[in-house]
Amino acid sequence: MTGPSASSREFTVAVFATWRGRVLLLFHPKLRMWLPPGGHIEEGELPDEAAVREVLEETGVRVRLLGERGVDVEYPRQLARPVGIQLEDIAPGHQHIDLVYFAEPVEEPCEVDPACTARDRAGWYDLAQLETLGANEEIRAWVSRAVGDTTPIGIAGAQR
Repeated sequence: MTGPSASSREFTVAVFATWRGRVLLLFHPKLRMWLPPGGHIEEGELPDEAAVREVLEETGVRVRLLGERGVDVEYPRQLARPVGIQLEDIAPGHQHIDLVYFAEPVEEPCEVDPACTARDRAGWYDLAQLETLGANEEIRAWVSRAVGDTTPIGIAGAQR
């Protein structure tokens, strides 16, 4: 695609991890908004791997993805089906194709790394806190949906 209306697009992940009715969120300092852990899918990385990695890097919490997979077979490897895919305008001419996942902690207790809490206010928040925090309508809608969805799925790369 060329020309002035062409956009560069990159694939990203966003992970709404839930535990005991709360969701793992952080305050993004550059965007000045509450978001779930997430980020770019690195070259050669599977979306599932990126989702699990981003949560660990941004919060210190190990998670497994929830949701469906295509079919129950050994091969080919079945990847997690995102619960949503959204297109976000990041800057003029640049967009993110955001794969949205739900997840749960692999182990308990699932404490957030204190450095992540100090840096980005990363923590487990309940629905009642989101409006007070200033989470936008989209984030509140995803959180509401995430706390009601707890179907586990076996993913080979999700429990590293």
